[in-house]
Amino acid sequence: MNSSKSHIIAHLQKEILSLQGLGSKPKGTQTDVGLGIIGESFPNQTFPLGVIHEFIANGLEGITAATGFVSGITSRIMRNGGVSVWINSGEPVYPIALKQYGIEPDKVIFIHLQQQKQIQWVLEESLKCEGLASVIAEMRDLSFVSSRRLQLAVEQSRVTGFILRRDPRHLQTTASVCRWEIDSLPSQLADQMPGVGFPRWKVSLTKVRNGKPGQWDIEWREEKFHILKEAFTVSILGEQRKTG
Repeated sequence: MNSSKSHIIAHLQKEILSLQGLGSKPKGTQTDVGLGIIGESFPNQTFPLGVIHEFIANGLEGITAATGFVSGITSRIMRNGGVSVWINSGEPVYPIALKQYGIEPDKVIFIHLQQQKQIQWVLEESLKCEGLASVIAEMRDLSFVSSRRLQLAVEQSRVTGFILRRDPRHLQTTASVCRWEIDSLPSQLADQMPGVGFPRWKVSLTKVRNGKPGQWDIEWREEKFHILKEAFTVSILGEQRKTG
């Protein structure tokens, strides 16, 4: 291991330990991430923790929508203790904006890297740290071999990993437990009031291991997810049927 990698590990350990009162999160803790009926799509009707979630985002608008949705989930996970690591290569995350999702910026370690190999390495090493609540990383491509390494890491640490893939060149099979697509929706103001409405997204769960995919329109307000509309697409005897 070269000196630069050793320095990164030492820096991460120092940052995590410096956050007083935050120890390893209890193992086996069940966390309700507040997704309501979306939970019915997962095995045992429970949002999968300690696994890799993959998000497909198109352009800046897509990555912004995925960032908001992941932030809402992460805020719930962090209630059990621990801090999160956020790795990005594009536009930096605005820390203060995370407060609208219930995340205190000083409980997040932000890392900005340019090279995909560096992101891959720091992501894997971060996912091995049991004291973390989650790790979010923005990276374009993800091979099956790389995703398998990440999944093996979280199976040991029980840390939840969120990979935001902006404009991926290939959508081959990966070892991620869930694959999502998040698109922005126009916000709506109450009673024609001026200003900016609450964030809204079209959330598509396109792949879930041992579960069923689905699609929902969601709004984030009062630090909670609110389901606006649901439209499941299920496969029956090889035919596609849409319900909702």
